[in-house]
Amino acid sequence: MTIAITGATGQLGRLVLDSLRKKAPVAGLAALVRSPEKATDLGVDAHEADYDRPATLDRALSGVRTLLLISGPVPGQRVAQHRNVIEAAKKAGVERVVYTSVLHADSSPLDVAPDHRATEAALKASGVPYTILRNSWYTENYTGSISGALAGGALLGSAGDARISSATRADYAEAAAVVLTSGSHEGRIYELAGDEAWTLADLAAEISRQTGRSIPYRNLPAEEYARVLTGIGLPEGLARAIAGWDVAAAQGALFDDSRQLSRLIGRPTAPLAVAVADALKQAA
Repeated sequence: MTIAITGATGQLGRLVLDSLRKKAPVAGLAALVRSPEKATDLGVDAHEADYDRPATLDRALSGVRTLLLISGPVPGQRVAQHRNVIEAAKKAGVERVVYTSVLHADSSPLDVAPDHRATEAALKASGVPYTILRNSWYTENYTGSISGALAGGALLGSAGDARISSATRADYAEAAAVVLTSGSHEGRIYELAGDEAWTLADLAAEISRQTGRSIPYRNLPAEEYARVLTGIGLPEGLARAIAGWDVAAAQGALFDDSRQLSRLIGRPTAPLAVAVADALKQAA
């Protein structure tokens, strides 16, 4: 059985392949990437698959039985790109498409949710069997701010006391590998999130505990937070998006206590303390 992964050179895609190698023969795995020359270190067959060039998708999906469609990164472009992949999968006779969506996509206030809703609708309308993995935020989205918090003496954000049920990329990747290699997932929609919700104040306290420094959480109005992010070099659009995601988190966008993720992977999700420790090691 050939299992193909789009975006396989990305951070999530590489981790999915790592998990798949433990569950399926390498000969049955394929990486679908825009630039195959950048995939030589993956250890699996790599095929050109450009979301914007349907002919490459037709070739890449030939012989594929199960496809993991990892969401494209560019808002405003990804819905059309995803539709290209779904149409190519249908033409190629792919037996199931697994799609990485966002937590509670059907009701989420996150600005990325409409793209995911549209893709989910296209997938359902295609007639191709599907499984939808609605992932919450990556814990790494937050631990990536640790170095800045240490340099500035505070962790900044606009999420207030929002409860954030994040999980690590590795946990989401393992869930994808489980779904790709086992049955009974057709037609299912999974709301995937970490076992324990935490606040940005909790994150600041954990950073403080592990570093021996006092790093408070400072909650800022979204506009002010966006200005701070722009001031440290982020593009204005991205800065506003990050601040907006915090506001959406305060509206409950990133909270889920169903523990579907840990049930899929058969173990507890990585706790915040472990993610912070890993981030501090990488920064050292």
